[in-house]
Amino acid sequence: MKRILITSTDLMMVQFLLSHVKNLSEKGYEVELACSEVGGRLGEIREKIGQYVKAIHEVRLRRSPLSPTNFQGYKDMKVVMENAHYDIIWTNEPVMGVVTRLCAEKLRRNGTKVLYMAHGFHFYTGAPLLNWMIYYPIERVMAHHADMIVTVNTEDYQRAKEFEVSEVKYIHGIGINTDRLTLGDQRGDIRKELGLEDTDFIVLSVGELNKNKNQQAIIKAIAKVNDPKLHYLMCGKGAQYDKLVNLVHNLGLDNNIHFLGYRRDVVDICSQADVYVMPSFREGLPVSSLEAMYCGLPLLTSNIRGLVDINKDDKNGYLYAPTDVEGFAEGIKKLKSDSNKRVKMGQLNRQEVVPFTIERTKKEIVDIIEGLCK
Repeated sequence: MKRILITSTDLMMVQFLLSHVKNLSEKGYEVELACSEVGGRLGEIREKIGQYVKAIHEVRLRRSPLSPTNFQGYKDMKVVMENAHYDIIWTNEPVMGVVTRLCAEKLRRNGTKVLYMAHGFHFYTGAPLLNWMIYYPIERVMAHHADMIVTVNTEDYQRAKEFEVSEVKYIHGIGINTDRLTLGDQRGDIRKELGLEDTDFIVLSVGELNKNKNQQAIIKAIAKVNDPKLHYLMCGKGAQYDKLVNLVHNLGLDNNIHFLGYRRDVVDICSQADVYVMPSFREGLPVSSLEAMYCGLPLLTSNIRGLVDINKDDKNGYLYAPTDVEGFAEGIKKLKSDSNKRVKMGQLNRQEVVPFTIERTKKEIVDIIEGLCK
């Protein structure tokens, strides 16, 4: 039986990796996890997949490279790997990836293969210079400490190939679970909840309210369109909430912008929306946009890494620079005025998203791991 150690934060594990852990176990791998608890969800991990793993180790790492607890986390990881044997170590995320690869050097010399999955490098087209000065050289050096780098978007794939070490693979993200994306046939609950009519036009976004997600661009675009039948629904919480509320109030959009907070019925809301928007400054490969595609929504997104892989301008959506408020406003007007265009784009999205489904990506990851084991 082949042994595999998977390392990540608890949030990454819960949000993206649980299905793959279960799948690898069912394929006959003996799986162990090493997780840092940054979101208080280790208990949830134990509950959901404890039966599929041999052990779950807690390591005291944080997402910030400057956290003082990271040294203790490094020692925790050394303990995990001390006197252990793994055929494969699969690590995720920047800090976790660096620490895991450093601690795995002795195991690599004894035949262990190390796979690093980059879910979105911190250096990218348009990134701040400081990101390039810090993260690029670190990733370039640490590439020598892995046998394979896996990327989830084409820009990162081309960047990783510049490192000229390790094998580099591209996969279609970590997969969307279509089993939970059952669509309704009618506009119902959320419209009733908010007092909206069937003829009202809903623009939807799902994600943390933070500077990177850039929801303010859509709020300003809504103001420029100036249509009382236009409504923007935001699912999510975050540090920018108060600032966004003040912006909405100052623009006189209190009746058009709706802060829904964290929702468990996002799929139902998606099925009642007309357009999905993502004006982010940085993404790896956003699962929420892929899920919106599966729900048959056209996309209005920024023209950045990851999003340009799934949104083809004027085919299944429209692309604009993150700061192009006029562009987003124009895109909203185009889609609002042309229902046939929306339907065609939505139908195309249902087709284009198929390679990104969880069943496809499970196979991609198993194929990669089996290849490393040979």
